[in-house]
Amino acid sequence: MSQVNSAQPPAWPAITTEPHPWARDPTVVTSRRQSLRARGDYQAAVLPLIADLDVHLDAETLAAADDASAELARFDSEVGSITAPFASVLLRTESASSSEVEKLTSSAKQVALAELDAAKSGNARLVVGNVRAMQAALELSESINEDAIIAMQRALLYESAPEYTGKFREEPVWIGGGSISPHAASFVPPHNDRVPSLMADLVQFCARTDLPVLAHAALAHAQFETIHPFSDGNGRTGRALLHSMLRHGRLTRNVTVPVSAGLLSDTDGYFRALTSYRNGDPSPIILAFADAVFAGINNGRTLVEELQAIAAGWANTAPARRGSAGVAIRELLLRQPVITAQIVADELGVSFVSATATIERLVAAGALVQTNDYKRNRIWHTPEVLAALDRFGARARRQRP
Repeated sequence: MSQVNSAQPPAWPAITTEPHPWARDPTVVTSRRQSLRARGDYQAAVLPLIADLDVHLDAETLAAADDASAELARFDSEVGSITAPFASVLLRTESASSSEVEKLTSSAKQVALAELDAAKSGNARLVVGNVRAMQAALELSESINEDAIIAMQRALLYESAPEYTGKFREEPVWIGGGSISPHAASFVPPHNDRVPSLMADLVQFCARTDLPVLAHAALAHAQFETIHPFSDGNGRTGRALLHSMLRHGRLTRNVTVPVSAGLLSDTDGYFRALTSYRNGDPSPIILAFADAVFAGINNGRTLVEELQAIAAGWANTAPARRGSAGVAIRELLLRQPVITAQIVADELGVSFVSATATIERLVAAGALVQTNDYKRNRIWHTPEVLAALDRFGARARRQRP
């Protein structure tokens, strides 16, 4: 049951720890100092079950979540009513921002090239994996269960690290403290034997209907990150789960609101909020997401306005008849700023020759530039859209005052 209490609310149950024996891998070469530090038991977290937990939130936290929820729904409605393909644009930018929280950075151009399997950047390919995870999270939002969460993580990593996909982890993981052992880690998630029951409990918590949607999603995200159920990809999968819950709760219906872009401006605060959650205070993680909603929406509105201005400029410099390929390609370029003639032909339903002629008119108008110097298999990009996407990323990284 959710309750508002203007007095000091009952504490959220903090994690405890339990000892586990550690067997050092004899094939790993370490210094004597490292070997001594890695001896004996290590302490792994023991998490409370939250499926049926009474949730007590103070009035200030609930008010902040309500304000952010109202703005989130408003942004989702206003952008969803625009005919331009901003749902695709915002999904990609949110995926890039979520990846950047994990220090996986890439330019908008490299990400777009990675979608064509033409990028030089390994990080760009990882961002494209995160786009797939976000798409899976939205598609699976009607039924959030263990299989759905595993599917989100599989979509994220099936190309870059398939060995970590398809199941919850079966080995210990830890955060910080080096790769030799968990003894010096800043946080050691629960032992892998506890993961299945904790994830079943989390899925039951996600199914509750007695909590405000944004607060509910933030708490589920924090519990997921504390369980750390996978060997890799937990942060990005956890933020995809947040969007799945926002869609499941009907707080968003049309677009992927750039919440991770809002987190980027204060990642230290975000990680401190997760630590507070583990120590028994759920309010900071809810407040962190409420603040992130406002920061991300402000940034998203600026991006939408810039892209609308770019499209209007193309209409002036490269006019075309209503319903023609020349009009349709403008919308395509907003969601796919790096193209080939075959992509244009397939997306617009025109011949390869017609697609090439349409591209060449935009090249002549300065809207498109050839990316490579091939005579065959040519690739073009729109510098204006890519610059707007990179400015979005730069704004997201600015620290809040």
